[in-house]
Amino acid sequence: MKSLWLFMFLVASFSTKAQTDSLQFPQDFYGIYKGDLQIVNARGRQTIQMEFHLNKTDSIGKYQYMLVYIMNGERQERKYNLIEKDASKGNYIVDENNGILLDAKLIDNTIYSMFEVQDNILTTTERFYKDAMDFEITVTNRTQKVITGTKGEDATEVISYPIFAVQKARLIKQ
Repeated sequence: MKSLWLFMFLVASFSTKAQTDSLQFPQDFYGIYKGDLQIVNARGRQTIQMEFHLNKTDSIGKYQYMLVYIMNGERQERKYNLIEKDASKGNYIVDENNGILLDAKLIDNTIYSMFEVQDNILTTTERFYKDAMDFEITVTNRTQKVITGTKGEDATEVISYPIFAVQKARLIKQ
C-alpha cells in the first residue's frame, strides 16, 4: 500500500511540474495575485493582506511589477518594473523607479534576488504556478555572521548568516 501512495505522489508531482514547465514566463503569469503575508521575527508573528501584480506595459521587455500591502485598512503600493536584461539567460532587473536596480534571476518560473541594504541581506523568492504563486523574503544582518571552518592543510572557512525575519505568502491568481 505504501508503494501505491508513493507512486501516486510521484505521478502527481511530475504532472504538476510538467504543467508548470510548459508555461512561459512572464506572459502565462500575468495577473493579480492575492493572499495573506505572514511576517515572523523575534517580536512574533503578524499577518497582513498582500497583492502582487505582474502585467505587461507598452514597452517591450518591461513589465509592471507591483507589491501591495494592506495594513489597518491602508493600502501601500510599491510600483516597480521588471525589465528583461537577457531573458534567454533568465537575467532580469527589478527597477524600483527611484534609482535602485536589483539583479534578478529567473530559473524554472521562479525569480530569485539577493541584495544588501543598511547591513541587512535580503533574499527574495517568487515561485509562479498556473493559478498561484509563493512569495518569500528572508532577512539576515551581515554584521551577525558566524565564521566556522575546517582546520589543517586544506582549511576551509565558512560564513553563515542567521535568519532573523521571514515573510511568506501563498498568493492566489484572481
